[in-house]
Amino acid sequence: MKSIAHAAPAVDIQAAPKLHKRNVALDRARTFLTLVVLLHHAVIPYTYFGHTDPTSWIGFDCVVLATDSFFMAMFFFLSGLFVWPGLGHKPWLIFLRDRLLRLGLPFVICAVTVIPIAYYAIALRATPGLSFSEFWWKTMTVGPWPSGPIWFVYVLMAFDLTASLLYRVSPRLLDPINRLSIKGFQRPSKFWLFLVVVSAAAYLPMLVHYGQNYWFEFGPFSVQASRVLLYASYFFIGAGIGAANLEGGVLSAHGRLTERRWFWTGITLIPYCLMWVMIYIKRMIIGNPDPLPGWYLAIYGSFYVLFSASILFAILAYFLQSKSSGPTLLDRMQGDAYGMFLVHYPIVLWLQYWLFDMDLPAIAKAAIAFFATVALSWAATAVLRKIPGSRYVL
Repeated sequence: MKSIAHAAPAVDIQAAPKLHKRNVALDRARTFLTLVVLLHHAVIPYTYFGHTDPTSWIGFDCVVLATDSFFMAMFFFLSGLFVWPGLGHKPWLIFLRDRLLRLGLPFVICAVTVIPIAYYAIALRATPGLSFSEFWWKTMTVGPWPSGPIWFVYVLMAFDLTASLLYRVSPRLLDPINRLSIKGFQRPSKFWLFLVVVSAAAYLPMLVHYGQNYWFEFGPFSVQASRVLLYASYFFIGAGIGAANLEGGVLSAHGRLTERRWFWTGITLIPYCLMWVMIYIKRMIIGNPDPLPGWYLAIYGSFYVLFSASILFAILAYFLQSKSSGPTLLDRMQGDAYGMFLVHYPIVLWLQYWLFDMDLPAIAKAAIAFFATVALSWAATAVLRKIPGSRYVL
């Protein structure tokens, strides 16, 4: 029997942006992504090609290739969904104050505490006698001053501030994207194609010009050069979807996207496998040159954007169609997920430092690092959220 999506509801594209009520599916997707971040950092030392631990397993390379190719772009996409309604219902200065409190303050605090504590574990492995005070002072005054995963926080704040300026220019600026989203209720493939084309235009020229490993850096402010416009495109496309009629667009729980979740899962596997083909070519045929030739970066980058867009649709389709009433583990974790993202990095790096000399297989080390990081970062966030006023930030 052929499944037919519900008819798209009548919508008014000219309606003012409305604040969306809590969307359980999107909350779960965001919390799931937080766990993906923790998993990504837990297994990196145990990869076959880039391992920093005595043990490794090629399966973790498969995990890292997949996660690195989509999760930050998807974070920006989900963050963008609610920015336009927020701008429509808050005075401009109040919106900026809230963003500075929610994003700017945690970035500053983490940059001078959490991140130095995390990287001290790496420095101590290289220089066993180094004191933390010496390391911290060198980081603050001489550098390098890495940002670790919190680069996402300040880049998101920059995108939010940009969105606030664009909203003042015209609240209707993202209406064309919203109209495409409404059409995506019945034809999500058209919106997927739009996402692929825009993200490819934003990503491929930057990738060919800067390569895969170059970062823009100024103190703790850093972002991967090739991906900054890719992240911006995901953020503002998400903002366009969320500008109005979220329930009547491509991310509707009753639209065609949820009915074809297995199709999107299958589509995701094609560019993922092709990325591995390109990695084989890089390592075994052209000899892993540095820098990589432009033709290679263009082809690999094309598969990258196809994978990123496809897995975003597959994950969202899964959560949008989920009938679990909850509370699930993701629901219980949802309120603490942002705090877990902020505090997890020193926890995982010090766990890996402790595990380094242990005679354990890579899978065991990674499992210990992941589950302990989840538990400890969740507990730490729960404690921090008991501090008066901290819930406005965490």
